[in-house]
Amino acid sequence: MQKVAEADFPTRWGQFRILGFEAEFGEGKGQRREDAVALVMGDLMGQAPLVRIHSQCLTGDVFGSLRCDCRQQLEMALSMIAAAGAGVLIYEQQEGRGIGLMAKLRAYELQDSGLDTVEANEKLGFKADQREFALPAKILHHLGIQKVRLLSNNPDKVAALENSGIKVVERVPCEVEPNAHAENYLKTKKEKMGHLFGSR
Repeated sequence: MQKVAEADFPTRWGQFRILGFEAEFGEGKGQRREDAVALVMGDLMGQAPLVRIHSQCLTGDVFGSLRCDCRQQLEMALSMIAAAGAGVLIYEQQEGRGIGLMAKLRAYELQDSGLDTVEANEKLGFKADQREFALPAKILHHLGIQKVRLLSNNPDKVAALENSGIKVVERVPCEVEPNAHAENYLKTKKEKMGHLFGSR
């Protein structure tokens, strides 16, 4: 993994630094390149900083789709990091739980005919969730972070960080108010993917 850039990054939530990273994983034909950015705020060496690992979601993050809770989670994470005065948001290019944008749109099409998100991904020949979280762990190591308060409902993210030697001292829920369009999406996350929702 290498850091390719770093710059000041003012946002409506406050002043961050934005860092760009790229890494290669796998070997031979299975080799793939991954890019990610980290938005960093404040002193990360004090108490365990608040960290959010967010997978790119063009439809939600940019277009405000109501089929998912991604944009609401992204904005919640940035505002919580800003309120805490320190933290990291890692934004990974893993669209559609790692299947890519066009495959995700094909999965939407299948969902329109009655499949849930897991069934749609599997019908297209993918796992329910193709993502691995090796790059975020490497980024946190690069930043010198050894323990975090992880802003997530996904136990796989907790396990990935713990397995890479980063202590998750607290899993902070990242729950947003559901809308009618995302109800089945969130239900599938809980029932089929083990996501943790205190209020559901």
